[in-house]
Amino acid sequence: MLIDQLLNGLTIGSVYALVAVGYTMAYGVLNLINFAHGSIYMMGGFFALALLTRSVPGGTATVVAVAVLATAVLGVLVELVAYRPIRTAPRSAQLISALGMLIVLNNVAMLLWGSSPKRFPSLLPEAGSFLGFQLPVARLAIIGGSLALMLVLSLFIYLTKIGAAMRASTLDMDAARLMGIDIDRVISATFAIGSGLAAAAGILVGSYYNVVVFNMGDIIGLKAFVAAILGGIGNIPGAMVGGLFLGMAETVGAAYISSGYKDAIAYIILILVLLVRPGGILGAYGEERA
Repeated sequence: MLIDQLLNGLTIGSVYALVAVGYTMAYGVLNLINFAHGSIYMMGGFFALALLTRSVPGGTATVVAVAVLATAVLGVLVELVAYRPIRTAPRSAQLISALGMLIVLNNVAMLLWGSSPKRFPSLLPEAGSFLGFQLPVARLAIIGGSLALMLVLSLFIYLTKIGAAMRASTLDMDAARLMGIDIDRVISATFAIGSGLAAAAGILVGSYYNVVVFNMGDIIGLKAFVAAILGGIGNIPGAMVGGLFLGMAETVGAAYISSGYKDAIAYIILILVLLVRPGGILGAYGEERA
């Protein structure tokens, strides 16, 4: 029973972590809370569904790759249309623009695919056997796939030239610009990567629960935002840790306290962590972005 709950917690926590990375990357570079990120996650699921209902050469792998790429392009367009024109505007204007884009994307999805939940085909078997043991293949695939994506992201950030540019822009955008770094390119890459990871999360969730709906990103987006704050907003490893921690706490709390308090547990944990460590789990005291 406990092992099953821990697997459930890691499964949902992996999804939170993938989406939280997009929040923390956007904040790290732009000091912007991209509240439309949950809707990006939702659009990734619907892009995959639209492709799965058609005969696409290459099968499931091609569908997933194209859906992730399309969502990455959408993320770049969102930044170009909603955030770049007001990059130097007051924070209140940026917040309103982010919330407005959330509403726009949700309504576009509702107009294109309707307001009722849509059945999403299962891309992975629910269970399998190995040496006589029954394995929860779908949950293990979500956990393993999420961890692999986050590992690739970490390697990209720390071992590539564009990753170094992202880290430099996070530390000091003006100094990075003076050193010849193309800030617009860095920001576009940031939104593309974050959106692609959110799309992967949307596809995994759609396959696991066999359903997608136009407002599915609202709750997940909010929980992922909480996870990003828990880990230390602007800190990529922190977003990963915060997502996994939140998923585990929610699942175990719902199992051993009450499922009715599942959503409340996330915010109780957030308050407690911030009271003890305002910068988040991996944040540092005194940092302006913590």
